[in-house]
Amino acid sequence: KQYKSLFIVNDRLDLAIALDSDGVHLGQNDLPTQLARQILGDQKLIGKSTNNLKEAKEAQSKGCDYIGFGPIYSTERKPNKNPIGINALKEVVNAVSIPLFAIGGIDISNTKEVASAGAQRIAVIEAIMGSSDPKGATIKLLELLP
Repeated sequence: KQYKSLFIVNDRLDLAIALDSDGVHLGQNDLPTQLARQILGDQKLIGKSTNNLKEAKEAQSKGCDYIGFGPIYSTERKPNKNPIGINALKEVVNAVSIPLFAIGGIDISNTKEVASAGAQRIAVIEAIMGSSDPKGATIKLLELLP
């Protein structure tokens, strides 16, 4: 709140409530979206991780405020997940109207391609945390987005 930025808790609805976060991000095997909405109410955000068009459309129809979609590229953070690719990203961008965060293996070298596919938002870890200049990497990533 001090920095006027959103605080979303990953997977843990109980912590989201205890910490008075702005919302919760749910995985495919976490609490059902409708139950989370009943507990959190309409003033908090609910996001959902999705890996294909069906999951993305379902997340939207169940009342999610945004989705994470990926992994677009292979990533060391989730080595057991096969990359979905740019074509799948384009398909989902055109099929849903809620905000979409492209995720998975996104860095400075491919952010332009992700943005060209229609993604206006990205979620990254290694592109910033693995950089010798995290602030510079963040600025560069933001410059590459529309």
